[in-house]
Amino acid sequence: MYTRIFRFAPSPNGYLHLGHAFSALLNQDMARAAGGRLLLRIEDIDATRCRPEYEAAIYEELAWLGIAWEPDVRRQSEHFDDYQAALDRLEAEGLIYPAFESRSEISALVAERDRQGGWPRDPDGVPLYPGRARKLSSFERERRRRAGDSFALRLAMDAALARAGVLTWTETGAGPQGQTGVVTAAPQMWGDVVLGRKDAPASYHLAVVVDDALQGVTDVVRGQDLFWATAIHRLLQTLLGLPEPAYHHHRLILDAAGRKLSKATSATSLRELRAGGATPGDIRRMVGLGR
Repeated sequence: MYTRIFRFAPSPNGYLHLGHAFSALLNQDMARAAGGRLLLRIEDIDATRCRPEYEAAIYEELAWLGIAWEPDVRRQSEHFDDYQAALDRLEAEGLIYPAFESRSEISALVAERDRQGGWPRDPDGVPLYPGRARKLSSFERERRRRAGDSFALRLAMDAALARAGVLTWTETGAGPQGQTGVVTAAPQMWGDVVLGRKDAPASYHLAVVVDDALQGVTDVVRGQDLFWATAIHRLLQTLLGLPEPAYHHHRLILDAAGRKLSKATSATSLRELRAGGATPGDIRRMVGLGR
């Protein structure tokens, strides 16, 4: 019997806010309506920003909201071998390569190209990779890796697209311009994205598709800010032979200035709202879910 599986996957790099509450509650509501399962994943690859107290707060605040998830929470920091196996497969097939420029060197290259008439940006506004690492010989790449040089593992986008062909995904929510139904993916908008680094086991893009596949996730319910990233996720799923979930991108909870709520902009946390007397029912009403 086919059972739909949903997941909520926060990062423990700050306290949860109303945007997280909306996504978690919506995942639970949709899972219940479908007679499905709800999983919890802790995306804690970034050891410099993730803290145990934030992870503990995630469990506490979700339980306070009345959200019930299945046991055996997947913590990314315990599964680095899974991400390395995916990188090894892509590298063996010639679909990724090491780039050795530092962030400051890349910034200088972008500035130079901007002066020459502008340089393209990805959907998040980040400049596409402007370097020439793909022209390095295999001997030079290996020499620099053996020497201990820092590097980023980047996807060879043109080779990946040639391998994957035309890609689509099923959107049951809506994109920023109202896109719904069958959406054609355009991974090339992201350029040669980083999938891993010498000192980091995987980027978000790689980890999320590996995790979703290994957890059997059938329905990815997340904010519209990740709508365009789905193109990269569909590409990686195809290259790695992973199943394709359905996607549902939901509206974002915005602050008074019309910006997406963010830990980086010190959005009011659920912890603060709770301390101020808010109830779980209040939180539901605040995010537009009634009750």
